[in-house]
Amino acid sequence: MSKTSAESPSVHSIVFEPEFIVPLKQIFEESIAFNQVLGLKIDSITPERVTAHITMKPELVGHYSFNRLHGGVISAGLDAMGGLAVMAAIGARHMDEAPLQRLHRFGKLGTIDLRIDYLRPGIGERFELRAEVMRLGSRVASTRMEFLGADGKLLSTGSGAYIVS
Repeated sequence: MSKTSAESPSVHSIVFEPEFIVPLKQIFEESIAFNQVLGLKIDSITPERVTAHITMKPELVGHYSFNRLHGGVISAGLDAMGGLAVMAAIGARHMDEAPLQRLHRFGKLGTIDLRIDYLRPGIGERFELRAEVMRLGSRVASTRMEFLGADGKLLSTGSGAYIVS
């Protein structure tokens, strides 16, 4: 994913500016209506990893007897997080551009493949989502995602491919 340190700064040394983070959070949490339905809230955005959480609410129940989270919520949440991780990786790749210019690079981003493995039922009041980019190419990015319970147990995993150009 990254070039040698002689060619570019290490992704670990990149710190995003508030002028990039604040509008990206706003796009993700407010402009994408379905993320509002899910109640997806970003906790952190770094070039290496993005994290967020979902708080359980009645509209997200998939099995009423067990108050279990609907599988579609898990899938949609992990897909959104994979896309956010790609946005962060693209932002890190183009640190030579102004923050708002980097935000305009996401217009063509879209999911082209998604796999979700449901490992345990989504029962709880709060869930954590994590995602990271495994490879950022010029046209396609590959991601890995995790969906965890409040106790830190892994409930679901995901992998996705996203078109970036």
